Amino acid sequence: MAIMSYRDALNRALDEEMARDPKVFLMGEEVAEYDGAYKVSKGLLAKYGAKRVIDTPITELGFTGIGVGAAQVGLRPVIEWMTHNFALLALDQVVNNAAKMRYMTGGRFSMPVVFRGPNGPAEYLASQHSQSFASYWAHIPGLKVIAPATPSDAYGLLKSAIRDDDPVVVLESEMLYGTTGEVGNAEFLVPIGKAAVARPGTDLTLVTFSKPLHTCLEAAAALEASGISVEVIDLRSIRPLDMDTVRASVARTNRALVVDEAWPAASVGSHVAWLISRDCFDFLDAPVELVCSEDVPMPYNHALELAAQPSVAKITAAVKRALYQE
Repeated sequence: MAIMSYRDALNRALDEEMARDPKVFLMGEEVAEYDGAYKVSKGLLAKYGAKRVIDTPITELGFTGIGVGAAQVGLRPVIEWMTHNFALLALDQVVNNAAKMRYMTGGRFSMPVVFRGPNGPAEYLASQHSQSFASYWAHIPGLKVIAPATPSDAYGLLKSAIRDDDPVVVLESEMLYGTTGEVGNAEFLVPIGKAAVARPGTDLTLVTFSKPLHTCLEAAAALEASGISVEVIDLRSIRPLDMDTVRASVARTNRALVVDEAWPAASVGSHVAWLISRDCFDFLDAPVELVCSEDVPMPYNHALELAAQPSVAKITAAVKRALYQE
């Protein structure tokens, strides 16, 4: 096992897939000369040249559309958005073209394109650049949506995404790029649509994805000190969802909490909470709890910014409510 940062794990995945398949190329803002806004593409221009690592103008609709067209004729583009906040400008290409092409052509066209970049709250980015758009993508039939929270999953899931014949949206987190973890030395894939048990437990099932996983694990460790055993499920993939793993866990623990860094209305977290309530009703000994960001635009002030997001304190309080200890 190697200790590797999240950004280096993504870089390794891109490098290996570009070496394995000459049809794979990377396109986006500052991915080439600048080595990527977050240095995920560091060294790739020097290794693969300007025809496969392509800088673009600030035209998300345009270069996303080029990627959709390239996939339609047999290439395997990886489109990097500097942030999913900017991807709003490319919604038409992703939702109306990439997601529907296979369906509208009766399966005659595949769409092997990856759309990736940072999603969700970061620091000091205020209300226009610190938003979680997971539910935007998860809402659309025809897309696959993944949200790796560890370097190992970032590596294995991105490789799976690049090899997939359907469009895959990758939700990275700006705050995770510098985090480190173990990544296997040998090549491996992480399957899309399979959740992971990040921490076993017996008293409550805590379901989450992306950056909040680390906050949830911190909360679970704090709760253990008071005799509460929490099982933490990392969804990893939010379309498709692995509800089998979630249901099996809730059947054992009889309580559930969902944590999502997005707003509460029509979020991935609220959808998962509803699925648990519907499918696990006979197992539940308490209502399903949901911890999410406050229903406000993200403040710029750092104290308010942190207060708006899920925290260890909010998670532990919700766990205790579900256990009727508050």
